[in-house]
Amino acid sequence: MNLTFSGRGMAAMLLIGSMTLGGCAQQPALYQWGNYQPQLREHFNGGSPEAQLEVLKADLQKIQAKNGAIPPGFYAQMGLLYSSQGDEVLTMRSFENEKALFPESAPYMDFLMKKKTPEAK
Repeated sequence: MNLTFSGRGMAAMLLIGSMTLGGCAQQPALYQWGNYQPQLREHFNGGSPEAQLEVLKADLQKIQAKNGAIPPGFYAQMGLLYSSQGDEVLTMRSFENEKALFPESAPYMDFLMKKKTPEAK
């Protein structure tokens, strides 16, 4: 079987090949994760809430300075860490921020906020 390509056939093959490879180009990240995931793992492994919070606050400043997107759960985790330190104001503010950025988290954030209100204690 003898395969020969005309000029048009070769051009079409090159075009298809370049389009295929172009589709594999790396897409930019949707969220700026920073150290969120390692800090979450640290939380579940019993790490220091103060140290975790400091890392997350530094990441938050970096993400905001770049106009990046805060990942889902970031503010919720900060709220839980603030809660473990007894800072109810920053706990509630963090939960509200999570709820505003990710409306699908509202039922869980409402549940956590209800547990933190004085009348719920």
